[in-house]
Amino acid sequence: MERRTIGAAALAVGAVGLGCMPMSWAYSASRQRGAESLRAVHRALDLGSTLLDTADMYGPFTNELLVGRALKERRSEAFVSTKVGLLVGDQHLVANGRPGYVRRACDASLRRLQTDVIDLYQLHRADPEVPVEETWGAMAELVRAGKVRALGLCAVGARGRRRSGARLYDGTIRQLERVQQVFPVSAVQAELSVWSPEALESLLPWCEARGVGLLAAMPLGNGFLTGTLVPGEGFEPDDVRARHPRFTAEMMAANQPIVAGLRRTAERHGEHVTPAQVALAWVLAQGRHVIPVPGAKREHWVRENAGAAALRLTPQDLAELGRLPAARRSWD
Repeated sequence: MERRTIGAAALAVGAVGLGCMPMSWAYSASRQRGAESLRAVHRALDLGSTLLDTADMYGPFTNELLVGRALKERRSEAFVSTKVGLLVGDQHLVANGRPGYVRRACDASLRRLQTDVIDLYQLHRADPEVPVEETWGAMAELVRAGKVRALGLCAVGARGRRRSGARLYDGTIRQLERVQQVFPVSAVQAELSVWSPEALESLLPWCEARGVGLLAAMPLGNGFLTGTLVPGEGFEPDDVRARHPRFTAEMMAANQPIVAGLRRTAERHGEHVTPAQVALAWVLAQGRHVIPVPGAKREHWVRENAGAAALRLTPQDLAELGRLPAARRSWD
């Protein structure tokens, strides 16, 4: 399997990571089963998908506990990434970047993950009440204390902060420039997929110029790019897609040409190649600094995702995928 590195962390990870969030948060609670999710983590490690991405807020806390059960047996095989800076409130999220909180949260994550060091510690969201340099400085202290190996920053929420006339990640890049003066950034996590390619415009070039890894969040479009979701079928009330403007029945139907394009490419590569694997292979083709982190909670999805690392898209494939229509949303 091809190996890639996360920036200055200089630690090799599998070409396709595993996003653990769906195992205990954000998606349908009725389909969350701890034992099955644990088997999925073990299968990912078996297949070389060694990057395990979680966060203290997922659950909250239960996702780290689940990952910790796997790490107890196989810590040396995993590259562990978790996040700090967001608290789950009553129907809302609250940012907390106070240095004292960051230090306590790290210790709590280490206990839940059953490890003595976190490979990549990511700032989930900057606290508007605390200068980001102060938060990042506290995180840097954790590196010096040997509790964390490298630091990353999440830009997943950038879409909601877009202003007219501004590129999507302009604010994120300004933030990265600020924290880079305090301690090196090893990775940035941002949405990147066939239907959300905006990170290619300025964020990926920023990362490539500095040897910073880009963790591609939602590379399967929250499941839409797998071609397994049926427009109008609906989602359980606790599923984040039930409120997402791209997942109304109207928008899912309007965006079917994107899935059809992925399916056409998959068919050219053989009957066992899936649209999801094409979508992940497209992300991998964007450069050596890019590592897709698809969410999964079942063994068969983990196997399918890991298989994308062996799929080599041709120039024709990439050209056709580049001509797919832009994704529509309810606000378009």
